[in-house]
Amino acid sequence: MPAPVKRKNDPEGLKKRILASALTTFAAYGLQGARMEQIAEDAQTTKRMVVYHFTNKEQLYIDVLHMVYREIRQHESGLNLAQMSPTQAIARLAEASFDYHISHPDFMRLICSENLMRGRYISQSATIKMLNQSALDVLDAVLSRGKQNGEFDAKVATVDVHRLISSISFHNVANHYTFNALFGGNETEQQSIARNRQLVVDATLRYLRPTA
Repeated sequence: MPAPVKRKNDPEGLKKRILASALTTFAAYGLQGARMEQIAEDAQTTKRMVVYHFTNKEQLYIDVLHMVYREIRQHESGLNLAQMSPTQAIARLAEASFDYHISHPDFMRLICSENLMRGRYISQSATIKMLNQSALDVLDAVLSRGKQNGEFDAKVATVDVHRLISSISFHNVANHYTFNALFGGNETEQQSIARNRQLVVDATLRYLRPTA
């Protein structure tokens, strides 16, 4: 009888599985409701190995926050906005942010959970703050070009434009069920998404339009 095949020692692969499992679990149950045993089981490992790599549940939660913010910022940085006109770049960034929020619901739930805790853990991490500075850097590079050539109002602040794009993108997912139940009318979900996707572009570009 052949000897059983030993599983390849892959600590980095294991850590990625644990982080992926933890994201799903924290998004579903929050930090307090999440169980390390469930995270370990879904990652096909043991609680002991989760603790070995991440120390405790709170540190694992912070590492998951690092991961999700790093991924969205990398997504934005990879849009090649410098190759587009300022107006085209803003439209592309707004659309990409909107689409990213829709396609990453666990990211949305995790951030909602952190807000319910009043940003307790995110505020403790200098790394997360540094990661998210790139969101403003990417946007500011586009706005600077648009201000210089007269496409955008010179007085607008980068953080306000980021807030505007994030607000519509976040609201579309976080308030999807309640908003549609109250104000959805006869629109299909596809029609609602298309309209809100255009809304984030139109609202942002109109906000940036130079005032007379």
